[in-house]
Amino acid sequence: MPPVPVSATLAANEILIRRRQAGEPVLPLSFGESGLPVHPLLRGALTHAAGNNSYGPVAGLPDLREAAAGYWDRRGLPTGQESVISGPGSKSLLFGLLLAIGADVAVPQPSWVSYAAQATLAGARPHFVPTPPGEGGICDPASLVRVLEGARAAGRRIGAVLVTVPDNPTGRLGDPATVQDLADVAARYDLVVISDEIYRDLVFDSAAALASPVDFDPERTVVTTGLSKNLALGGWRIGVARVPDGPLGRTLHDQLIGIGSEIWSSASCPVQEAAALAFGEPPELAERIARSRSLHEAVCRAVADRFAAAGVIVPEPQAAFYLYPDFDPWREHLARQHGVTTGPGLAALLLERYGVGVLPASAFGEDEAVLRVRVATGLLYGDTDAERERALDAADPVSLPWIAASLRRLQDVLAELAP
Repeated sequence: MPPVPVSATLAANEILIRRRQAGEPVLPLSFGESGLPVHPLLRGALTHAAGNNSYGPVAGLPDLREAAAGYWDRRGLPTGQESVISGPGSKSLLFGLLLAIGADVAVPQPSWVSYAAQATLAGARPHFVPTPPGEGGICDPASLVRVLEGARAAGRRIGAVLVTVPDNPTGRLGDPATVQDLADVAARYDLVVISDEIYRDLVFDSAAALASPVDFDPERTVVTTGLSKNLALGGWRIGVARVPDGPLGRTLHDQLIGIGSEIWSSASCPVQEAAALAFGEPPELAERIARSRSLHEAVCRAVADRFAAAGVIVPEPQAAFYLYPDFDPWREHLARQHGVTTGPGLAALLLERYGVGVLPASAFGEDEAVLRVRVATGLLYGDTDAERERALDAADPVSLPWIAASLRRLQDVLAELAP
């Protein structure tokens, strides 16, 4: 096996940490972390459960599986706990699912950095499929058909398609009609649909049409989620998957349990107990998620405004803490003044000259010539828990001195680079 590089998001974050530790100014816009403190209710739950040092069942503790089932029930997806499997993060569950399916996978272009990497590690081939203009996280159905037919003609079997609802890197949603058409294609070609819904609770507009493939094809759609984004528990490493009812779901369930038993045995039992509380959605945590969502929206839109004012194309953010600005209007200027002709070159310029960390579109499956970058705003809320709590409480978080300073820094960098 060729060397496996560190995930682009983690590698970029480690570079920024080292630069900050060396006393260099940085603007951390590369790492997709929801940079907020742990809610005291969850701290208490984890402390209370700390004495549970057993392995526990591979599928997860019954209380967690029941709570996760209720989480999906409240979102209109009837779920029994026997359909729920927990793991050490939804990332592990996604990898286990790709191993269980054992075939090539179609992934949106652009899409989260780990989908294609995990497919390769699982011995499969990722097939990138463009997303429709203005949408995110969903393969264009007509393009998907062409990719499926091309793979079949080449003797390759694509057995699954990945969807992100809502999307990383674009912060956008798929149109419901597109999602339904994709579900129809999946049924026609007998594909398992894996719907990564880790950002579902962070859609800005509560009235927005949020469509999941499971709404249209529940018999073949697996849904994954976790607590790393809505409750900022990335370091706790806990996720859940919901397999469909019926023969396909039972097969995937048994396969995933077997794979999990050999790779992670079980998720941390104390974390599972705290996660059961979280998935039960008590009012204190529902209120925390609502405040987090408002903070993400305010800062994300403020950052988007700085890019737009500088003449960079930036689709309106709809969810989470991501933007996907396109520097193509600056292409000639960047080449002439800075020798930059690629996305990686642009990201390197921003990092090395200005300490601004972003990820190029090529990390998300696009061509290196594309001058889009993924901007993550979740680490702008403060350097201490006290500052982050103030950001959560603020009626106008972008006016807080430390957030305003980051916005001014970004504005200054863009002004210096602009044509």
